[in-house]
Amino acid sequence: MRPPVTETAASVPTHHRLVIIGSGPAGYTAAVYAARAMLVPLLIQGIQPGGQLTITTEVENWPGDTQVQGPDLMVRMESHAREMGARIVSDTVTRLDLSQRPFVLECDSGARLTADALILATGAQARWLGLDSESRFQGFGVSACATCDGFFYRGREVIVVGGGNTAVEEALFLTNFASKVTLVHRRDSLRAERVLQDRLFRHPKVEIIWNHEVAEITGTDQPLGVTGAVLRSTRDGSSRTVAADGVFIAIGHSPASELVKDQLELRDGGYVKVEPGSTRTSVPGVFAAGDLTDDTYRQAITSAGMGCMAALDAEHWLAAQGLAEGAMTPATATEVLRETEAAG
Repeated sequence: MRPPVTETAASVPTHHRLVIIGSGPAGYTAAVYAARAMLVPLLIQGIQPGGQLTITTEVENWPGDTQVQGPDLMVRMESHAREMGARIVSDTVTRLDLSQRPFVLECDSGARLTADALILATGAQARWLGLDSESRFQGFGVSACATCDGFFYRGREVIVVGGGNTAVEEALFLTNFASKVTLVHRRDSLRAERVLQDRLFRHPKVEIIWNHEVAEITGTDQPLGVTGAVLRSTRDGSSRTVAADGVFIAIGHSPASELVKDQLELRDGGYVKVEPGSTRTSVPGVFAAGDLTDDTYRQAITSAGMGCMAALDAEHWLAAQGLAEGAMTPATATEVLRETEAAG
């Protein structure tokens, strides 16, 4: 059962030594480590508490669990962070100002908070095709979350768009409900892990259409709903129509870096740039972890690891400023202070 969240940012003190923005594996792990360091962190959950794992079913690669439900894992992580002493609020940060000290956060609840240090763990968001017809039918046959909406397609035919791990996992999950799953990929091979590809190729409900992309999603107005998709060949431009009751877009995610896009140095794709081997960003006192900065691994376990790193980096930085209670040798504090002065 999910621990109750009764507070918003408007009900907590206005200043904090450390604020963590985001509540996936990176955010909750950062909260655990920061709380153990006696930093009394405040974690602001954001629009989707628990992150992407809350819309995932079976997780088979979390160490110590042969299989665990994604939402259950996130409930456990949240509970762990609370037990360690982290304060967790249900709110969303709408604006950040990193140009002044302490940093300023404005929240959806109307609260205005300040923080000596920040850990950004806002994750990533589903990427869409950008078609007008896609927007028109979102929520009426077009979805980016099979685990959210798959149940509604019991005994029906669906299309999944994409060729990576996300697309293959979505397609396999949908075979639990749909009578047929058609995977559409714009290339002639998949990027997904081999074990996932093997499962997909063996499944009798799955058909793969290679070298095609979705040009348009078709449907009706009364009632509003999807009837299929027009596919365009990436080789010769020819078109074909495939009938379906639902279309699931699974072409990846974009980092949720809107809050800091004009304030922190970013990499290609909008990912927050961090110093190699650390979670330090281009602004001293601001740290980033998880899918917000990781475009290579994008796994729950690596996000959690980066959350740990971010908390330790924040603890060291705060100690160098004389703002943390955690133990640190004078030599280490001096080293961190020199790094901060050099960066700033």
